[in-house]
Amino acid sequence: MTSWLKISLLSLSLFSFGASACDIHGHTGFAPENSLRIPVGQKALGGISDVQFNKVMDRVSALFTSAVEATGKKFVIERRWTDENVNAYAHQQTPGVDTIVMFGGLARHIETTEDAMALVACHELGHHLGGAPKKAGVQQMWASNEGQADYWGSMKCLRHYFEQDDNVTIVSKMTIPANVLSNCQLVYKNANEIALCERSAMAGLATAKLLNAIMQGKTPVNFVTPDTSVVAQTNDQHPHAQCRLDTYFQASLCDHGFSELVSSTDANTGVCSLRNGDTVGNRPVCWYKP
Repeated sequence: MTSWLKISLLSLSLFSFGASACDIHGHTGFAPENSLRIPVGQKALGGISDVQFNKVMDRVSALFTSAVEATGKKFVIERRWTDENVNAYAHQQTPGVDTIVMFGGLARHIETTEDAMALVACHELGHHLGGAPKKAGVQQMWASNEGQADYWGSMKCLRHYFEQDDNVTIVSKMTIPANVLSNCQLVYKNANEIALCERSAMAGLATAKLLNAIMQGKTPVNFVTPDTSVVAQTNDQHPHAQCRLDTYFQASLCDHGFSELVSSTDANTGVCSLRNGDTVGNRPVCWYKP
């Protein structure tokens, strides 16, 4: 690890996972609030370029503006490339406008890939479009909770983002873990759908590694070491990085596409769930109480 990143990580200060992580004034963070900063001059040490950053945002805007407009809102992506913050946010501070705020500091993090950046943008959009379960609190009920933003972000948004690509060729250049291969092949039979599942799972792994680094996790995230904790009630706040990887993985295995709309009140609509008779692709119980 580079010395500047070691120093920055040592100085990292994580704040509460509580309600302040999401409010109408724009603090629905992809990661918990942190003091890590990565200025433009440190791009050469890792992450993606401003060209790659804007490429991702252009594509997200082109693909999802109409979906937001269908809800009667305007979709805005604030591209703060020069901002050092290692995070991303969503807000509805302006009436009638669904906004996501994407910081260059996060893009420049050594663990960030283009696919991870797309998933982060999808997570933020998921706060607006992801449906139930939603965050509790009068000012926060517009926002899907953190786990649901992850789940919708991978299952609906990222799949739609990837589906026009030559995913068979793309994943042929990746090292796909055996359990990802076997699970994707159990759910999907078409080669393109299998490849899309694999790519989505690997984007989830890259994103979970990024989260684990930001949160100074001591245990590496891995597909074969799922979080075994079981919540007594649905956790609205940020799950740990392993639990979030489990969410991304299950979302990649859920065969409900972008065209199947979710509900703001019924957490079983348009998704995989036990109530719907699904045995794979369900939200992990490390954050979700069915």
